[in-house]
Amino acid sequence: MKIGIVCYPTFGGSGVVATELGKALAANGHQIHFITYSQPARLDFFSENLFYHEVTISKYPLFDFPPYELALASKLVDVVRFEKLDLLHVHYAIPHASAAFMAKQILATYNIHIPVVTTLHGTDITLVGKDASYSPVVTFSINQSDGVTAVSNNLKEETLSYFDIKRDIRVIPNFIDLSRFSLKPRQHFKQAIAPGDERILVHTSNFRKVKRTTDVIRIFKKVQEKLPSKLLMVGDGPERTAAEQLSRELGVANDIRFLGKQDAIEEILSVSDLFIIPSGSESFGLAALEAMACKVPVISSNTGGLPELNVDGVTGFLSEVGDVDAMAANAIHILEDSVRLEQFKDAALDRAKDFQLANIMPLYEQYYQEVIAGS
Repeated sequence: MKIGIVCYPTFGGSGVVATELGKALAANGHQIHFITYSQPARLDFFSENLFYHEVTISKYPLFDFPPYELALASKLVDVVRFEKLDLLHVHYAIPHASAAFMAKQILATYNIHIPVVTTLHGTDITLVGKDASYSPVVTFSINQSDGVTAVSNNLKEETLSYFDIKRDIRVIPNFIDLSRFSLKPRQHFKQAIAPGDERILVHTSNFRKVKRTTDVIRIFKKVQEKLPSKLLMVGDGPERTAAEQLSRELGVANDIRFLGKQDAIEEILSVSDLFIIPSGSESFGLAALEAMACKVPVISSNTGGLPELNVDGVTGFLSEVGDVDAMAANAIHILEDSVRLEQFKDAALDRAKDFQLANIMPLYEQYYQEVIAGS
C-alpha cells in the first residue's frame, strides 16, 4: 500500500506513535509518505520506502496567524495526486482530520477518491476537542473520516460521551518497539547516578500541569525518608521550575537530577528501578509502556487508559489522582525488597510484550484494508 501519514513532528506521544508506525510499515514493504511542517523527530534513518513532504506556510502579511490547515490540505492534494496514494492516515483530530476532509473534497474534483483514517490520541479529544470553539469541527471531522481509531478503550468511551459520533471507533492500542526499548547493560551509568547502590526512580514527561510533576517530587520525598534513593526527571516544560523549587523546599534537590529532553530514553530507563506517572489525565500512557519494556515497574494514577496497561499489584500499582501518600507507600513496597522488586520488573516486561510492535502493526494493516475495501 501507498500510505500518507499526517502527524505533529514532535516528541509528543502522537508524533512518536505515528512515526514509529510509519517506519515499521515501510520496513514491511509499504510505501510511506510523511506530510507535515518539519521532519518528524524519530524519522532518523534512510529507507527506500520512506518519503517526507514538507508543508510550507505562507508568510502573507494579511494573516495574523499562518493558515496551516489550508497549507496542509493543499499539500495533501498534491501528494495524493502525484504519488498516487491509497490511503491517508491522520494522527490527532485538529487540524489534521479537518484538513484531510478538505483535501478529500478537492481531490474528488479530479475524480480521485482517497479514504481517510483518523487516529485519536488523547488531548485532541479531552482538551482541545471539548473547547466550544473546536467541538463542531472535531465532531464533523471524525464523522467524515472513513475509519477512526483510538489508542485505548477509555479514550473511545470519552469520545463517544463528548461528541455525537456516528462512526464506529476501532481501538488499536499504542505499541512498543522491543528492539529499541529493552534493558541495556549500563551498570557504569547506574553507579555514577547511585554510587551508594541507592534505588533510582524516574519520571519522563512534557512537564505540563496535567502530568502533576510536583507530585513526583512529593512522592520521592516520602520514599527517600524510608529508603536511600535518587530521582531522575526527564523532559522539560512549564512545570519544571515549580518542580525544581519544590525539591529545594523539601530538601531533596541534591538527590534529583533534571536531565531535560533526552533522545535515548531507553538508556535512562535501563538504570532505573521504578517509574512514576501520577498524571491527572492519560489517554494511554506511552511513557509507562516504554518503562515497562525496560523492566521498570510503574507507580501510576488510575486515570484514563493507564488501568488498561498497568496491572495493579502485578506490574506496579494504581492510585487515585493526587494520592501522594498511597503512591509513595506502593513505591516503598516494591523497592524495599529486592526479590519483590525483581518480580515486579519481570511482570512489567511480560506485560509490555503484549503491546510489542509485531502484535499491533498487523491490526493497522488489516484496518487499512477494511477501510479501502469499504470506501
